[in-house]
Amino acid sequence: MTTFVCDGSFDGLMTALFDFYQLRPGPVCVVPKAVFESTLLGSEHEVVTDEAKATRVWEGLRKKLDTAWLQRMHYAFLSESPVAYQQLFDFACYIFDHAEGASANFGNESVRAVQQWAQMVSRERHRMKAFIRFQETAEGTFYAPVEPDFNVLPLIATFFRDRYADQKWIIYDIRRKYGLYYDLETVTQVTFEEAPEVSPTSEVLSDKEDLFGLMWKDYFKSTNIPARRNLKLHIRHVPKRYWKYLTEKR
Repeated sequence: MTTFVCDGSFDGLMTALFDFYQLRPGPVCVVPKAVFESTLLGSEHEVVTDEAKATRVWEGLRKKLDTAWLQRMHYAFLSESPVAYQQLFDFACYIFDHAEGASANFGNESVRAVQQWAQMVSRERHRMKAFIRFQETAEGTFYAPVEPDFNVLPLIATFFRDRYADQKWIIYDIRRKYGLYYDLETVTQVTFEEAPEVSPTSEVLSDKEDLFGLMWKDYFKSTNIPARRNLKLHIRHVPKRYWKYLTEKR
């Protein structure tokens, strides 16, 4: 088996597909360089990302897939899973090698896999919309740290831009060390050498934040009905990994 080593980008994956059909090396394992470990077994091919090649492959997929499936591929890629990377490659090969409508064959392993990854990423996108809690900084910008399982910030930018169009905000992915900044006009990507500390005693927060936090907690306490408390159901809908960033859970 030949191992195709890519840079891990989406264009890198599309370029790998181009190289595969050009070289016809037989069975291929596609691996992002960040997780690649060389072995003595099999051969290796370094994929040099090429935008022109990637565009040709993507255009080919657009001719064979509808918008929903192209979106699923994008979502699956944002899972950042090396397994998903391989399954996206297999899915694209399956689509190219079969007649139109092949994407409806959920008996195919790669078709099912891309669908499942897309669903998981979509659920995480939905949770981010519900669980992000902004805190106002001393300079008036609203800040929200997050640690999503998948790289969903690109999928929520438009939602938060439209919903909070009248205030400056930053949503920062602590795990991936980048964030989105809205300056009342456009959303841009930002990075910090060190993410701001936003504990209740943090000096970067506005003096009003303590009051807002208390009001938010009181609201949740007043809407809670002790007799109907179901902790298992609550945790299923609000997993514990999100709690440290929820004002009402502090």
